[in-house]
Amino acid sequence: MAENASSDVREILEYRGFDELLRPVKVKAEVLLKGKITRDLVEEISKVKREPDWVRRLRLKALEFFEKLPMPKWIYGIEELDLEALIHYIRPATEKARTWGEMPSELRSYYEKLGLPEAEAKILAGLATQYESEIVYSMIKQALAKKGVILEDMDTAIKKYPDLVKRYLFKVYPFTEHKFAALHAALWSGGVFVYVPPGVKVTAPIEAFFLIGTSYEAQFEHTLIVADKGSYLEFLEGCAAPVYSGFSFHDGMVEIYVAEGAHVKFMTVQNWSRRIINFNNKRAVVERNGKIEWIEVALGSRSSFVYPSSILKGEEATSSHTVATIANGPYWKDSGAKVYHLAPNTKSKVVSKSISANGGVSVYRGLVKVVKGARNTVSHVSCDSLILDEKSKAYTYPHNQVDEPTATVTHEATAGRISEDQLFYLQSRGLSENQAKSLIVLGFLDAVIPKLPEELAYILKKVITLEFKGVG
Repeated sequence: MAENASSDVREILEYRGFDELLRPVKVKAEVLLKGKITRDLVEEISKVKREPDWVRRLRLKALEFFEKLPMPKWIYGIEELDLEALIHYIRPATEKARTWGEMPSELRSYYEKLGLPEAEAKILAGLATQYESEIVYSMIKQALAKKGVILEDMDTAIKKYPDLVKRYLFKVYPFTEHKFAALHAALWSGGVFVYVPPGVKVTAPIEAFFLIGTSYEAQFEHTLIVADKGSYLEFLEGCAAPVYSGFSFHDGMVEIYVAEGAHVKFMTVQNWSRRIINFNNKRAVVERNGKIEWIEVALGSRSSFVYPSSILKGEEATSSHTVATIANGPYWKDSGAKVYHLAPNTKSKVVSKSISANGGVSVYRGLVKVVKGARNTVSHVSCDSLILDEKSKAYTYPHNQVDEPTATVTHEATAGRISEDQLFYLQSRGLSENQAKSLIVLGFLDAVIPKLPEELAYILKKVITLEFKGVG
């Protein structure tokens, strides 16, 4: 990504009206599957998608684990979801487009209001958009394709590159770990596969944008990224959904393999509407001298659970986690990071900023694990919470497991309330209460925003302003 956004790019990103994301999009469904989560349902999804047999068998194995594993009791709002009442697969009545002109007008208009075509033309190396359960558009710059960079929807990837996909699919994040990982593996659909060959640098971002367009829908996209030796990739993930009366459920997964000396920066701006329960499974495995950067911005949803994890497998591997969440209203943001130091001289840093307002609850859960033999490991966690009123809450649950005496693991946490004096001063200068709160929140996030690419920082500021206008 360019260090300084051009005036054209600034206009695009300022125009990306996230309030537009809350307005329904109507595209007819060609296939719609719902009901009990059974072998018949899983078989039907695989049949509709015309998958190879190895994928079907993998789905059925995951279903066995879903049926055996216990339901997590700590997920706020899960009791409001009836998984068997959800629509588990929706294929929109449109073929995957290679140009915007091939897309249905209703959907194209929606994306145009978000500025996606303009952003694609000016700042993106590649773009894929998912509506409901399928990728409906994808593009990669020809210069990158000629260097061997792959951007494909997962359905295409498992057929064109079966050996490569099979080598990594559910190897970074095994579906045996918990019930919702198994559910995802049984029902997954959509998502993208990205491969960056050795030594290739993708310095402009590839973006994937995911849209839930139906009430009582479950979305299970799967993103698989492989950065080969000495490569570099920036990847931007956007998530949104219109406002509907019924709850929907998101259970996506991201698997990233960072080979020796490679570097991946993975950025997410999540702005689901208030009727979404969002559960994400994200993990990277990092080999020798590799680096993973996670930048997570969680704003929307009824409740959100996001814990990107990094497995520092090779010597001198590093990870960086920057997490910013806002729980504005009767909503719950549960976020954090997990880092596993498995080799000597590995380093990690976690910076978490959470804001609670109007009765919102923010929770930080973190794990740093250092195994015996991971000599000279260094890890630092910083966790700060800002509470904007008496109704709101923030909790912090750090957990360190250090089995190596030469490791240095530190943690600091602060929690504070917004003062009436601050609000009074800003309002005396002509700001409304909501404008004052927005300004205070942006100031609190000052340690995070400068670390973001300029384009992403513009988006974040735009969405924060909408948050305190009551949009969504």
